[in-house]
Amino acid sequence: MSPTTRDRQNAGHVAEQQRKIQREQDAHDRTAAPPAKEKKQEAVQAGVREQPVDLPAQHLDKPGIEAELALKPRFLAPAYEGSHKLQDKVALITGGDSGIGRAVAVLYAREGADVGIVYLDEHQDAEYTKRLVEAEGGRCVLLPGDVKDSGFCQRAVEATVKAFGRLDVLVNNAAFQEHAASLEDLTEERLDQTLRTNVHGYFHMAKAALPHLHNGAAIINTGSVTGFEGSPQLLDYSATKGAIHAFTKALAQNLLPRGIRVNAVAPGPVWTPLNPADKPANDVKTFGQHTDMKRAAQPEELSPAYVFLASPVCSSYITGIVLPITGSVGAE
Repeated sequence: MSPTTRDRQNAGHVAEQQRKIQREQDAHDRTAAPPAKEKKQEAVQAGVREQPVDLPAQHLDKPGIEAELALKPRFLAPAYEGSHKLQDKVALITGGDSGIGRAVAVLYAREGADVGIVYLDEHQDAEYTKRLVEAEGGRCVLLPGDVKDSGFCQRAVEATVKAFGRLDVLVNNAAFQEHAASLEDLTEERLDQTLRTNVHGYFHMAKAALPHLHNGAAIINTGSVTGFEGSPQLLDYSATKGAIHAFTKALAQNLLPRGIRVNAVAPGPVWTPLNPADKPANDVKTFGQHTDMKRAAQPEELSPAYVFLASPVCSSYITGIVLPITGSVGAE
């Protein structure tokens, strides 16, 4: 059973709800005083190629289209060579159309996996990700819908299994984020959107996937540095990420007797559509420069960790961890 026309319509409705929340916050931001400027320090480059430091002052409409970003996120990881770590595996990635999810999909395909991509209604991004997966030699199925809907999650899992015959890896990565200056600014609608997308969506997807996962399978959740440290303007989002970290550890204990590993990656600031679709343009320009490395990460700097945690060749003795990739010392 595949996602239905109703799933697509519902996804469009949810996207409009998210844009409504964004419009309300944008109107509030226009009346707020600009933040004080900080002295810029040299960014740290410790990878195989230099990553961007200066980001465009750009604000996107939700849910955020990667194709519209003036500076395209780096997701191809050209120095990463596949070595069959996920050969003949099948992965389902929520929020897989762009950002971290797209980067993970590309490397999973490079490692020999077929990929199902769950996304809301960013069809242009999703189609491009599908072409990228196919260029790596993998097969890809696109599954538009709303992860808050448990019925859709069930249909997405079933469609993936129908297309590829099995399911080995679930990556829970879809998220909703919108900043607010104070607790008083958090409406019931906004709180519901954040909690049900970021927490309920992970529960729904894991529950739907579980009957198809067997010994050696893996679930990987995307947490956040805000789940460790909190964030004064992301009260609801931080709460959901803390919940995801606890869910990861609890589910890992629950599924350990079945040989199913559950882990999480906790990113710091990463250049994806999520933050330009949240922060005002002037804040986006300096995004990530508060970290010890003085820059935001690129998705390709995160995706190898998802390969590591998915592959039984690499991490068969690892479960229940939350791996911080934050650009700062002492993230936890």
